[in-house]
Amino acid sequence: MKLIFIIVVAALPSCSQLKTQVTDTPLNSIVLASVRSMPKGSGYDASQAAVDRLAACVSLKNGIIKQDLKAAKSTFCSGATYLVFLRTIEQLRLHSSTFLPEDKYARFANLGVKDGEEIFGRWNANGPGTAKLFSDLNCGVNFTSYDHAQAGDFMKMWWTNSIGKRERGHSVIYLGSHGDQIHYWSANQPEGYGRKSVAKSQIKHVLFSRLTNPAQLIKANLLSPKDLFLEDMLYKDFTWRQISQFCNVKAHP
Repeated sequence: MKLIFIIVVAALPSCSQLKTQVTDTPLNSIVLASVRSMPKGSGYDASQAAVDRLAACVSLKNGIIKQDLKAAKSTFCSGATYLVFLRTIEQLRLHSSTFLPEDKYARFANLGVKDGEEIFGRWNANGPGTAKLFSDLNCGVNFTSYDHAQAGDFMKMWWTNSIGKRERGHSVIYLGSHGDQIHYWSANQPEGYGRKSVAKSQIKHVLFSRLTNPAQLIKANLLSPKDLFLEDMLYKDFTWRQISQFCNVKAHP
């Protein structure tokens, strides 16, 4: 039996309010509620088989994206944060019948794609997948300042200076910091879904992406089937300067 995960968030602001409220981050509260709705554990697996399982377990039926995570079993970091992204969108759709109608939403449910393709393929790509998507849709802000980060921001960390084909990175939801320690949620090695902490000194590059203008997500239907910049992340090395230029990265939001 497939499970439909529904998160109840009281007194959500209207979509018009969501476009303008940035500093008090009501959207981040919904992201965090989506994190709390996720299971714990299940193990970590970044293989192609895990990608295929996740794709088979996410579907759009009767206007709702269903996530059968028991069947998906162990998963990987960008898959986990994308599921949170989908649950956040579902909450906005439940609150407003005119926000992201089903015919504009179908592409979000298609996870059976290669890196750089469609919506999930952009998110799942090496490099700044989430940031590139947010920049192209103008639905959020991308920045690097720890001092301006807020719980509920999407976050990409690089463990080395390599970006692209040789990179080692992690896609997470930022939860806060204490001293030198950064706290985050994702699918982590080896336990899977859950919280974890790391010292800032272990991170070579960091990129925060905050959803601020969800009404712009409707434009995802207009994106090309493939983002060549993100597709090339599998085969080429990139510089931080290129990332900043292509993703409109600021020092702070």
